[in-house]
Amino acid sequence: MVNKDQVAGVAKQVKGSVKEAAGKVVGDRKTQAEGVAEKVAGKVQKTYGDVKEKIKRSL
Repeated sequence: MVNKDQVAGVAKQVKGSVKEAAGKVVGDRKTQAEGVAEKVAGKVQKTYGDVKEKIKRSL
């Protein structure tokens, strides 16, 4: 089963990857850094969702 945090986390990772790539292409370091930060936030949110799901299954 997938919860909303897992889905939102993956979406943030994808959005961050696109933003990072766009920043690289146009040479905008700020956009690139924002993309990297968004990817990290997405990974954290997905991990949180994964942990929530594991706890839910164990109960």
